[in-house]
Amino acid sequence: MMTARTPFAHTHPDHPEAFEQWERLLGEGGHLEAVAQCAEAFAAQAFSEGAAFWPVLAALMGRWHDLGKFSDDFQGYLRASATSGGDSHTGEVRGKVDHTSAGAQHAMTALPPPLSALLAYPIAGHHAGLLDGLATGACLKARLTKSVPDWRYSAPDELLEAPAIELPKIPGATREAIAFNLAFATRMLFSCLVDADFLATEAFMNPQQAAQRPTDQVDFTALDRHLSDYMQQRFGDASGRVAEARAEVLAACLKAAEGQPGLYSLTVPTGGGKTLASLAFALRHAACNGLGRVIYAIPFTSIIEQNAETFREVFEAFDADLDELILEHHSNFDPDNETTRLRLASENWDAPLVVTTNVQLFESLFANRTSRCRKLHRIAGSVIILDEVQTLPVTLLEPCLKVLRLLVEQYGCSVVLCTATQPAIEYREKEFEIGLPEAIPIIADAPALYRRLKRVEVRDAGTLDCSQLADRLLESEQALAIVNTRRHAADLYRALKEKAGAESCFHLSAAMIPNHRSTRLDTIRQRLKAGQRCRVVATQLIEAGVDVDFPVVWRSLAGLDSIAQAAGRCNREGLRQGAITWAFRPDESEHPIPRGYLRRCADAASQVMATGRYHDLLGLDTIAHYFRLHYWQQQSDWDKQGICDPVNWNLGNQPPYLNFNFATVAERFRFIGDSQRPIIVPHDDKAQALVERLYAIEASGNRIPRELRRKLQRYSVSVAERHWRTALGAGQIELLCEWFAILAAPQLYYHPELGLQLDADPLYDPNELVIG
Repeated sequence: MMTARTPFAHTHPDHPEAFEQWERLLGEGGHLEAVAQCAEAFAAQAFSEGAAFWPVLAALMGRWHDLGKFSDDFQGYLRASATSGGDSHTGEVRGKVDHTSAGAQHAMTALPPPLSALLAYPIAGHHAGLLDGLATGACLKARLTKSVPDWRYSAPDELLEAPAIELPKIPGATREAIAFNLAFATRMLFSCLVDADFLATEAFMNPQQAAQRPTDQVDFTALDRHLSDYMQQRFGDASGRVAEARAEVLAACLKAAEGQPGLYSLTVPTGGGKTLASLAFALRHAACNGLGRVIYAIPFTSIIEQNAETFREVFEAFDADLDELILEHHSNFDPDNETTRLRLASENWDAPLVVTTNVQLFESLFANRTSRCRKLHRIAGSVIILDEVQTLPVTLLEPCLKVLRLLVEQYGCSVVLCTATQPAIEYREKEFEIGLPEAIPIIADAPALYRRLKRVEVRDAGTLDCSQLADRLLESEQALAIVNTRRHAADLYRALKEKAGAESCFHLSAAMIPNHRSTRLDTIRQRLKAGQRCRVVATQLIEAGVDVDFPVVWRSLAGLDSIAQAAGRCNREGLRQGAITWAFRPDESEHPIPRGYLRRCADAASQVMATGRYHDLLGLDTIAHYFRLHYWQQQSDWDKQGICDPVNWNLGNQPPYLNFNFATVAERFRFIGDSQRPIIVPHDDKAQALVERLYAIEASGNRIPRELRRKLQRYSVSVAERHWRTALGAGQIELLCEWFAILAAPQLYYHPELGLQLDADPLYDPNELVIG
């Protein structure tokens, strides 16, 4: 029987003043035991090394994470927040109440080092995020020495007992390597805790949403069989040299999939059927090795909805809810705020097939916030397909490769390095010694496959301004131009439309919401198939995962790997003779190539082209020269942000013993220098209906259904945070449910052809590095 003196974990959202309806801390079904059991199960799946140790530690972490809630101060705050309509979960962030330091402090006294710190970091951070170990401001050491309300007299002794456990041997040839690996294990434990805590809270506060979560293990054998049937029905009768090559790629993937988990490479020229072949590998490999999910990560400059739509088409007839089977997770849709409502809406990747970006994947692996780290334990034991892996930024190369190696060697993952050119991130003696160990090649003779699938020439067109390029596009009935910035795309589109009229001209960029882009791509494909005039101006988002076939393509100077991707949109089916992809230099006075990643790639390509040594600009020797300049000779930039610097990960002799700079590293590890924020555009009736649901949730204070959050991704555009804040101050966007920014007047700020335009020249300053 519950009384007013029973220690509680949460008030009931529908019965805030009826304590008999509140969630208990203790006992069967109590919050602590629910979190402990769930975290223990997650750790058992996540940790393949020292398998018996980590689940015990995770269960202990679950039982101790809310010890501070036993205090009279917290119980009083809980009652006060219930009557005032407050949110006790925000108290940690706003400084009103601290219930997490108590558990961290207890871990430090109850366990020997460094086990104590392994628990103290996740417990102290399970609301506000993982802290730095030592710092002048907020840090773990400050939390460990902080005076907290007395909680011990209300907590049962048996709850506080620590089992006799010893830290297993942590892999690592050096003390620095051991520290890095321990830090990653701490972040993985943190993920187990926060996801378990979120799910337990959801089960109590939002049982309807909890009931919608998948409970059955997916049958990857059935998915594999379904994909095989689909491929036979769709492509079984295809003929010609390209179709034959694609069939051989698929057969090679299915054969290699029966191998053991590890590191694989899939080198297939664009147009070689890599998207579905790699999916076939992943599904069969998961089925053969008992792996838990497939994560398909594509370059951050691409549009993931195209891959997601391809996969939905494949499994449309499969006996499963497609929204539960396939998760499309865009970047920049994770909240910074830490309220109960937003915690419950964050993604935890519990779908069998996750389609996301490199930004979302890698930034999560080095994150410290709960909403970003929640999914990490589900990455363990997965098949990870890295499409166009050579697009990883040079300045974060060392930490990216280090964590990939860790996932394969210690967390049971298989990683597939997909590329259209050649592997660029594998170990090379004296040239690229941070590279990954030699991967198992899925394609036995990649050079031979390249020769068979060669169906386009790449030529240098010199310098062209917008007017000149528009004239060159008009020489062909069907043509594609790919440029580096949204501003260049918009200006070129205007110039082209002025010369040719609007009917046959199309624009594609990341300034358009995904649903709008998908509709526009459908129209483009129909016109191409019908042989109608079709001239398209796009940013590089069209280069990966978008199946279009033009007789001629124009590509603004970029990396040779990007030029190869552009060439893959030219003569894709190999039915034309003499197809050409032209590489041109934009007029720097009009549209300079943006500084940073794109400029570095373009400069390396320009150096290779200037040698005059290479007849085939996409030949393997040409590409090797390019990567030597772009990747292998840039040692000083491989870890430009100091992510792997031992100062961030070191083992100490004084509390907290493990000195890890989680918050500092998370702030520094950014694929894109400028933070991005999403704006939701009520572009059509469906989008307006979704926004109306948000308004209703805002008014009622109810929880945000995750299916609503997922659907809203398809109507969002990401912008630089400073422009987002300017728009908020100007009343151009309205903030709902603490995070979701709604475009207030789409008819004014969303162009039917060019997408989002917040002012006369929106988002188009190339110095902003807003690309795609």
